[in-house]
Amino acid sequence: MRKTREFETRFQKISVWKSDLATEFRVAGAIHAQMHRSRFLTGLAWDLIAAGALLHGNGRPKSILMLGVAGGTALRTLRHLLPEAELTGVDLDSELIELAKEEMSLSETEARIEIADAYAWMKSNRRKFDVIIDDLYLAGDEDVFRADECDSDWLSLVQKSLAPGGILALNLVIGTGHRAKQTATRKRLAALFPTVRSLTTPDSLNEVLAAGETVATTTRLTNFTDHFDDWRDRMYWKRIKIRKLS
Repeated sequence: MRKTREFETRFQKISVWKSDLATEFRVAGAIHAQMHRSRFLTGLAWDLIAAGALLHGNGRPKSILMLGVAGGTALRTLRHLLPEAELTGVDLDSELIELAKEEMSLSETEARIEIADAYAWMKSNRRKFDVIIDDLYLAGDEDVFRADECDSDWLSLVQKSLAPGGILALNLVIGTGHRAKQTATRKRLAALFPTVRSLTTPDSLNEVLAAGETVATTTRLTNFTDHFDDWRDRMYWKRIKIRKLS
């Protein structure tokens, strides 16, 4: 890959890297978003986010809200797997969203994108969603950090916006410097939702927590394996591990 441009928004500095088949957004040296022109999966956090959204307890979700869109990597996978679903995204960084439309074909996901602070947007929201994805991370100089704490006030807003039987799919960065937040978030979700499942994959320093009244198991993901034509996508999909926390 080679760097083709530098782009600075109000919130972050982004390097755009390209090869003949792929595009990456890199922030502080880390991959922030990725698009491959003939594949969907990456072996990283976006695979877990898409998989977590599929664990809706009552079957395929019809409406998905993604808080923190970035380049739209997970939305692209979800559109492929759920062509009839209504996708809505909320992101504070309007310049990043425009860059994603230009460089990563975000518009092709047909997601409705709202430019807003997620907390303020959720406070005024009156709609209900089958799945709410929380990927609210911002990039610092050396690491990412959550834009808002996953506290009781935030989770009450999430619960208010979930349709009956709906689930929350929350992305967590794990590893050095993030363990305490991971542990605290797990405890908060376990106290609020009857079922919490953890999704991980070997090459990612992320964990997605899927929480709800009922949350589907690995069988749900298995049913989607044949949706991927490329053997590498199928390989990455099969490497996702799910285990029940509560």
